[in-house]
Amino acid sequence: MDKEIYALEKAIRYMKYLQERVKILEEQTRKAEIVTKNSQVVVEVDDNGSSSTEPQQSPAIKARERGKNVLLRIHCEKSNGILVKIISEMEKLNLSVVNASVVSFGSLSLDINITAEKEKESSLTVNEIVQTVGDVLQNAA
Repeated sequence: MDKEIYALEKAIRYMKYLQERVKILEEQTRKAEIVTKNSQVVVEVDDNGSSSTEPQQSPAIKARERGKNVLLRIHCEKSNGILVKIISEMEKLNLSVVNASVVSFGSLSLDINITAEKEKESSLTVNEIVQTVGDVLQNAA
């Protein structure tokens, strides 16, 4: 009986430890990720059961920063030359683009992932990067 009580007490302590660890990790994730203007998608289902989606005007931009590395995830409407415009603006901010990928998401939108590196002396914040990319996307629309 004592062994069972000891095992239960040990399990309860471990569960409390794990819950506290989850809270800490969630806080770190919230601090590291900035999300602006979540895009809304309207889904319409017609009488024959097929569905279509239409992205709304606002793009979704997620940015993460780890040291001098920045990861951008952008979901936006298709627009000619949008990737070139975004990368050009990032270079004006003294960000060196390491990798960029674009995936067409349906016929009307794009998923863009960009990995960039900040210069050592750069005091640029993630908010400023997101704001600049958001401005590029709004001007392209």
